[in-house]
Amino acid sequence: MSHPPPLQQPPRRPPAGPAQRHPAIDTVKGLACAAIVWHHLAFYGPMSDIAQPLAPELMAVLSQYGRLAVQVFLVLGGYLAAASLAPAGLARFDAAGTQIGRRFVRLVVPYAVALVAALLAAAAVRPWLGGHPSVPAEPSIAQLLAHAVLLHDVFGEEALSAGVWYVAIDFQLFASAVLLMAAVRRWGGSPQRAAVATRVAVALACAASLWLFNRQPGLDVWAAYFWGAYGLGMLACWGARSPRHGALWLVGIALLGAVALWLDFRDRIALAWVTALGLAVCLRTNGAGSAAGAEGAGFARVAESRQAGALLRPVQALGCMAYSVFLVHFPVCLVVNAAFSQAAPQSPAWNALGMVAAFALSVGAGRLLYRRVESQLATWTVAMRWQAGLVGLGWAVIWASRVLR
Repeated sequence: MSHPPPLQQPPRRPPAGPAQRHPAIDTVKGLACAAIVWHHLAFYGPMSDIAQPLAPELMAVLSQYGRLAVQVFLVLGGYLAAASLAPAGLARFDAAGTQIGRRFVRLVVPYAVALVAALLAAAAVRPWLGGHPSVPAEPSIAQLLAHAVLLHDVFGEEALSAGVWYVAIDFQLFASAVLLMAAVRRWGGSPQRAAVATRVAVALACAASLWLFNRQPGLDVWAAYFWGAYGLGMLACWGARSPRHGALWLVGIALLGAVALWLDFRDRIALAWVTALGLAVCLRTNGAGSAAGAEGAGFARVAESRQAGALLRPVQALGCMAYSVFLVHFPVCLVVNAAFSQAAPQSPAWNALGMVAAFALSVGAGRLLYRRVESQLATWTVAMRWQAGLVGLGWAVIWASRVLR
């Protein structure tokens, strides 16, 4: 039987520099991360079911609309991908396969650790909450293998944890962006023409997704369904970095979103559209140093100011470790749900307190995952060991449940 390897201390990644860490982006990520965690706390019970009489309207809003924060992550993902892969439009990486492999390893190591925690949490609470819909069923080998290679939704397997669909989609989006940029660079002619062609190709892919693919619910396991939000983020990055044509980029983003909403109004696309426009304006950089550029950077200056530091610093810290919190919050919430709903099954106040405790513990667990796993330099060896540990632990859970029946 394969066991997860112990958490060791391999070399850390180099500290994020200014190009990698942006206080304004971290602020938005932190707010979106908090919204997702509270959405899951409200959507999944049983604590929220018991606490619901205390704030029924708030619970309804969190349950119904909190999920929309994922669109913010999709747009930010596109923005950061463009800033990393092709800040001037032309792909600046070497081999596409190497770039995709690095992304897979970076995503999968903390993802596998979090899924190990999810398997253990589900097994622990199943005797008390086994009949509750929030508790994943006993895993199957096919389900474990599909999760290990990020194909669980494609194969129609039930998720082992909330939100793991996003990890698979993020990888698809990044890989497709890398392949698109590499293809344009190879066949796009001179560097200047290839840079223009890359931006045009991304805009066309974005339009196809917004106007066609995103209107087909059956495609929601594929990157094409989400390319609209991701592509808007990429266009926002290039618009924010354009020294002379920022207004044209804003018009283009505005037209893409306006046509999409005219064809079929979708609240998720509306939020992605507004987020992309906001990024293009608020993170505007202007090489000429014009007044317009200075005004456009207003939110970025606020996010970096000393006056706002006391309020925004915790949010920015949450934004830095948002991926880890996103991954690990579900198993934490499962355990806290079981504890509070069993200890005080009739007390709305105690279960509301339990929801607050679950959020705080999720942030703490996410911080630990970020410091001990996500921020370390991951390798294929480490990734494969954790993937094997995930499958091995899942097999052990299956075996134990059959023995104890």
